Amino acid sequence: MTPRRAAKIIATLGPASSTPDRIRALHAAGADLFRLNFSHGERAEHRARYEAVRRLEREIGRPIGILVDLQGPKIRVGKFAGGKVTLGEGKPLRLDLDPAPGDAARAPLPHPEVFQVLSPGQMVLLDDGRLRLRVESVSADRAETVVVTGGVLGERKGVNLPGAILPLSALTEKDLRDLDFALSLGADWIALSFVQRPDDVAELRKIVGNRAAIMSKIEKPQALARLDQIVDLSDAVMVARGDLGVELPPEDVPTLQKRIVRTGRRAGKPVVVATQMLDSMVRDPAPTRAEASDVANAVYDGADAVMLSAETASGAYPAEAVAMMARIIGRVEHDPAYRVIMDANHPPPQATAADAITLAAREVATTIAAACIVTYTSSGSTALRASRERPAVPILCLTGRTQTARRMTLAWGVHCFFSHDVSTIDEMVAYAQESAKSNGIAKSGERIVITAGMPFGTPGATNMLRVAWVE
Repeated sequence: MTPRRAAKIIATLGPASSTPDRIRALHAAGADLFRLNFSHGERAEHRARYEAVRRLEREIGRPIGILVDLQGPKIRVGKFAGGKVTLGEGKPLRLDLDPAPGDAARAPLPHPEVFQVLSPGQMVLLDDGRLRLRVESVSADRAETVVVTGGVLGERKGVNLPGAILPLSALTEKDLRDLDFALSLGADWIALSFVQRPDDVAELRKIVGNRAAIMSKIEKPQALARLDQIVDLSDAVMVARGDLGVELPPEDVPTLQKRIVRTGRRAGKPVVVATQMLDSMVRDPAPTRAEASDVANAVYDGADAVMLSAETASGAYPAEAVAMMARIIGRVEHDPAYRVIMDANHPPPQATAADAITLAAREVATTIAAACIVTYTSSGSTALRASRERPAVPILCLTGRTQTARRMTLAWGVHCFFSHDVSTIDEMVAYAQESAKSNGIAKSGERIVITAGMPFGTPGATNMLRVAWVE
């Protein structure tokens, strides 16, 4: 095995990528984790995909992460008599709670909480912002609006309310049922959609506990006001640019992406950049040059992972999209300027023994031209601290906990392997040497840098650094 890129790839599974052969092809092309999007599909389909990934994991003998993405409180219009309507600019449109199919004059909006926050003059965006309405008047069960930007509106299309904080939990009844199912499967990561406040993350944490890691999706402008607190409560964050780009001006999204990545890096939490990264590959065998630059910029920003959605879930070229993303990442990481950027944006260490050791490991590895940094970890905290340092060499993560190994597939530069427990320093060094060599990360005669916590198996107790030669 030769280490893959430092930045990771998440591939969404769907109708175009559900068979074991397709999943194997996506992994071979470069996918490190697989996403199950619970906004679509039936439970039986998700279970089959989950089991196919786990069979592949056993086949290759390496951990593969699985991310379950909860739908969240997505607001949608109801149905229309003809399946869709054409809204003309300047025409009135009533939004109301009546579940009867709508027409060009009224649209069912079965979300009473929306009418609690609407006010005259406010804009309502439909279908990812393609259509725009201005609120003229509002009551408890309806809103009279005027079409500002018209077009064709299909049923069940999304609704966005820029600037409004909805009185909703980020966990709907459907989400709670889906969460119970995801945890019963053994999902490694749970993505929480439409986070607005730290309490949303805390609510999920009470239910999940330590059974899975939590990824907060930053797609509501309200979350940006308390970003630091949300990141602190999360295990990872996702820059979900779809809804974020609808509720905010498009020109704001690039700078916000960089801000969210920086915030995650400072906290030592993995950051995923997602949405429309290679969108043209849903239909075409190659991306646009702008899309290639978009992926590259996310990697230059220091993102831990980039994600493919429709490109692999329902696109015509799923494996090709993963392979293209892997090539773009690889090209960036071989650019000398990339290392300069990583070093220039290096966050300061925290005043802890763990940070002191991992910072020293990075410096030692550079000074002696080590082949890799080996981390022994129980909870994954040692590997995450090493990843935060963005060293110039691979990070070989050894853990006896399957759960930890799978979670670490998301972390930048970390190449995790299942290992047995060690009880002495000599045994630890010998196993690190053997693992680095057998996995193609180091050759005989090269040096490796080893970090661990003493006593062994104590979570978060990174306090030891060793240099060893590979025999």
